[in-house]
Amino acid sequence: MAALFLVTLYEYSPHFYIAVVFTCFIVTAGLVLGWFGWDVPVILRNSEETQFNARVFKKQMRQVKNPFGLEISNPSSASITTGITLTTDCLEDSLLTCYWGCSVQKLYEALQKHIYCFQISTPQALEDALYSEYLYQEQYFIKKDSKEEIYCQLPKDTKIEDFGAVPRSRYPLVALLTFADEDNREIYDIISMVSIIHIPDKTYKLSCRILYQYLLLPQGQFYDLKQLFMSANNSTPPGSSSPEEDSADHSLLEKAGLPGSAADAPEESSKDCVVCQNGAVNWVLLPCRHTCLCDGCVRHFQRCPMCRQFVQESFALRSCKEPDKDKPKPL
Repeated sequence: MAALFLVTLYEYSPHFYIAVVFTCFIVTAGLVLGWFGWDVPVILRNSEETQFNARVFKKQMRQVKNPFGLEISNPSSASITTGITLTTDCLEDSLLTCYWGCSVQKLYEALQKHIYCFQISTPQALEDALYSEYLYQEQYFIKKDSKEEIYCQLPKDTKIEDFGAVPRSRYPLVALLTFADEDNREIYDIISMVSIIHIPDKTYKLSCRILYQYLLLPQGQFYDLKQLFMSANNSTPPGSSSPEEDSADHSLLEKAGLPGSAADAPEESSKDCVVCQNGAVNWVLLPCRHTCLCDGCVRHFQRCPMCRQFVQESFALRSCKEPDKDKPKPL
């Protein structure tokens, strides 16, 4: 009945025919104009195009000097039974305090106490916040700008060979870096750094790595220190692991619910923009953290050219007014 009504309306009403043709024309014109980048009503675009044309906000960043540095030396040789070697790089005399088998729940409760209760600026403050929920503690004095290697190991009398199956209630190692001199806390914006380190054992053979690093501020705040992914011309960086080891690590990370992108990112050294291959890389894209665009190319992209993820925010590594040290000065 409805079909008969439409056929009758089509045959005897020229206004209906004109309306159909006009609607088709409007839709076709909107699609053509949108294809060429002209401004058309949002109702004629799909959701992906609407998100692509969203404005990218630029963050205003403040430069902060981090007085603490911690890296793992020879991570392939580290294990629960043989220990681990840590390399420190501190701008002032500091204390390195290592907590073996630290409780996961108590550690994050301690970070919350730094916000709401008291500052975690000394090893004693962290011990009070942890309620001694760790298996063993050791402490080392770090000289200023020494870059010395510290060997840490669980005592053999503990007879600990693993920390159980995933998910775990304890981190293998938590390293705290604090100032040895209290006066230095008033000089820097960062008063301590907490590093959560995974060490392989019999049960969980994920390669040794730093899982998280938290920078603690005197105002009762802490920030998660994350790695930036630089663009690279070299496809295989030196010292990279085999594809079999990478796939095994990825499966272990997924099983534990840990982020694998930051931990597995290779050290990359290129400084050229991936688009123009001429300008110096200066812009960090968020949330993917790829650092791959120069000042001239960043304004033309709403998607990251490396991973094709939509860019929500971005910030410059250095100010555009700052002179480029790589370029020769004119005579």
